[in-house]
Amino acid sequence: MSHLFQPLSIGELRLPNRIVVAPMCQYSALDGSAGDWHMVHLGHLALSGAGLLVVEATAVSPEGRISPQDLGLYDAGNEAALGRVVAAIRAQSPIALGVQLSHAGRKASSRAPWEGGAQIGPRAPGGWQTFAPSALPHADGEEPPVALDRQGLAKVRQDFVAAARRAARLGFDAIELHAAHGYLLHQFLSPLSNRRDDAYGGSLANRMRFPLEVFEDVRSAFPAGKPVWARVSATDWVPGGWDLEATLRFAEALGARGCAAIHVSSGGVSPAQKIPLGPGYQVPFAQRVKADTGLPTIAVGLITEPEQAEAIVAGGQADAVALARAMLYDPRWPWHAAAKLGAQVFAPRQYWRCQPREHQHLFEGASFGQR
Repeated sequence: MSHLFQPLSIGELRLPNRIVVAPMCQYSALDGSAGDWHMVHLGHLALSGAGLLVVEATAVSPEGRISPQDLGLYDAGNEAALGRVVAAIRAQSPIALGVQLSHAGRKASSRAPWEGGAQIGPRAPGGWQTFAPSALPHADGEEPPVALDRQGLAKVRQDFVAAARRAARLGFDAIELHAAHGYLLHQFLSPLSNRRDDAYGGSLANRMRFPLEVFEDVRSAFPAGKPVWARVSATDWVPGGWDLEATLRFAEALGARGCAAIHVSSGGVSPAQKIPLGPGYQVPFAQRVKADTGLPTIAVGLITEPEQAEAIVAGGQADAVALARAMLYDPRWPWHAAAKLGAQVFAPRQYWRCQPREHQHLFEGASFGQR
């Protein structure tokens, strides 16, 4: 029996299998609002058979967007637009829905990847002033961010709370707090980007303070019976930066505050990173977090083959696997994995007749008579 297709509970959220569609930025929103692209894109992935679909990094404020085209959840228009997408998915698929709440910090005001991804300066058309723990630019030659003062910190916390309440009203099953990939909460954690000399900088405890405060605020603003977890970068891949031992401390602190799981990624805070890419290169980090903290973990990063995913879960390296690019390349990846591993998976009844003859029991509940 396949371990990958066994149910998994994250808090009170029960998933039918351990495949997660990772949040993937689409850079296709208008003033933060989801449009027809999101309806087609997310609707397509909702029919994949995965247990959980996490909506892309969703900014909690206009200045928290990575790009001018980033998805947001900071006003009534954003909420209504995303609500249209959520309602359509709910009507057609039983997949669990999460949303990743994010603030890009100093990596905000950037062009979309297909436009080069460079910073848009605050005086350039479409650009804005960015904010961060310290007035340190992400890369040489970029405009430095403004260091957040007490009032700025309070506003960020309020923005996360407001977005979490919007997510609750939209009926999301879970929230993933984005504390990875060099965005604002990761910027507070890493000594490479946080040079503050107040209660939010210096020691590890101080650098963790603001991300933990934000987590507590989001946890309090979201229904108690629905899980909130965090995505973390286990290492900066830069000497003297954030590392695995600090990640373990952070994960323990999150767990003590009601964090339901840890989604373990890496990198993103510095262009100086040296990442040894290879199949499943981040899985050992997830394994260590799981072993040391006891928290459920989601592994991500160059997990592409069903047998590879099965081995990760069966070997206890992680409780679930998240796929991003592999899911874009093959949006029916869970179907194909179930076929290879002898499991069953959800598919809409309109698709039941596509079952290969050698896998006639692939789709749950499928019965398609001939006429």
